[in-house]
Amino acid sequence: MHFSTVRWRAGSRDWQSSRFAAARVHTAHKHGAGAPPGPCVWLLAEWPKGEKAPTRFWLSSLPADTSLQTLVRLAKLRWRVERDYQEMKSEVGLDHYEGRTWLGFRHHVTLAGVAHAFLALRRALFPPDQMDAA
Repeated sequence: MHFSTVRWRAGSRDWQSSRFAAARVHTAHKHGAGAPPGPCVWLLAEWPKGEKAPTRFWLSSLPADTSLQTLVRLAKLRWRVERDYQEMKSEVGLDHYEGRTWLGFRHHVTLAGVAHAFLALRRALFPPDQMDAA
């Protein structure tokens, strides 16, 4: 595998970057039990400078013509998804549902998602430092 440096987003200090390599592989889930190889997927590996070996790995079912840049950008979105989930639990009560029906749960999740989207948009349009100055 050939590792290339990829930048995926601008951080608070500078661009986030690391070394990555990607290869198409077949999964071997239940191969020991006689199952045939799984579908062809991407194996993405991250090998930061200074490390003795790659430190993170991802499997992706994105199309075969997906660029390394796109694979890295999407793999690195995980932190954002986890952060949004934590914010939804702590700020808008996603984890406070105590009903008993699937329909009620869907309504609760939908309203929590809309509330979170509203707060995120408000923060983007009116950053806290602007609100303090007013």
